[in-house]
Amino acid sequence: MALAHDYTDVPYLPVPPKTDDTAAGLFRLSVSMTFAKDEEIYGQDEDADLIYRVLDGAVRTTRVMADGRRQIGDFYLAGDIFGLEAGPTHRFAAEAVRDSVILVVKASTLRSSGGDLGRLGWEATRRELERAQEHVIMLGRKTACERVASFLKDLSDKSGDLRVVDLPMGRQDIADYLGLTIETVSRMLSQLQSSRIVSFCATRQFRIVNPGGLARLANQTH
Repeated sequence: MALAHDYTDVPYLPVPPKTDDTAAGLFRLSVSMTFAKDEEIYGQDEDADLIYRVLDGAVRTTRVMADGRRQIGDFYLAGDIFGLEAGPTHRFAAEAVRDSVILVVKASTLRSSGGDLGRLGWEATRRELERAQEHVIMLGRKTACERVASFLKDLSDKSGDLRVVDLPMGRQDIADYLGLTIETVSRMLSQLQSSRIVSFCATRQFRIVNPGGLARLANQTH
């Protein structure tokens, strides 16, 4: 694939965990666990008795449908909390996208706490609901190109002001999250690059060349 620009000399800097004193207070009670790439963290329909926070790496939540198809619910990066459920079990499984370090704490610690810890639970639940709603809108109302643009913009927003944005997941993961085929995802990425909206400096790293153009595509609904 031809590149619009050459950014191979731009160093990649890992994204530090988000600063959150309340979350840090909760996860001081946690255990640190290491998971290899593609290793399961918890299973679909297992008891939701633990809460997790990504210290390093990336996590995807997945659900296998009755016909064998896989749906990815969301991706979680450094600093993100995941595993919170409205019911007693996990509707989705969670897996490490790449080698990851995860902090694990008992859900009862959060659920039985008031004050800042209780508010942390409500805030994390609210964010999960917002993410789920945005995902539904994206799947139902956006074209393939707009879905891919939204995905890249969200990753960039999470990464802050880094010149180069890390893309920890592969094309198949992106396709299963966006409800597209891997061929369509690859074609849309090439289209965004040829339009000089993004530029890939490596298979798993990209730079936004035209932020305004990407934002317009990402924010369109029909």
